[in-house]
Amino acid sequence: MKYLCQVWFDGTTLDVMTKEEKYKLDSDSLGYDRDLMASGNMIHAEALQSPSSAVTVRVRNGETSVTDGPFIETKEYLGGFILIEAKDLNDAIRIAAGIPLAKLGAIEVRPIYSFGPDV
Repeated sequence: MKYLCQVWFDGTTLDVMTKEEKYKLDSDSLGYDRDLMASGNMIHAEALQSPSSAVTVRVRNGETSVTDGPFIETKEYLGGFILIEAKDLNDAIRIAAGIPLAKLGAIEVRPIYSFGPDV
């Protein structure tokens, strides 16, 4: 079964990290990605740029509107994702717990909905 592991964290945490701490976090994250690839659990992973670089698109009554970034009311934001293959939810949770940023933020684990072969 496929699961999306959304990586949520407070960006200010990264802002106060030393260069060495950031390097270790990046190194640990890339190493964990390599481990997941080797085990066959990794499908795809990406880090996202900060919310300040985003736009929000809405279509209402046939009209498209675009606004700068999301309006964040919390300090945590979506910083990246890892699409994984896991036996079940417990296996997905085990994998998510190994993501290095889980120590600084939160990992939301969500099953991927399968539409089936007719769609």
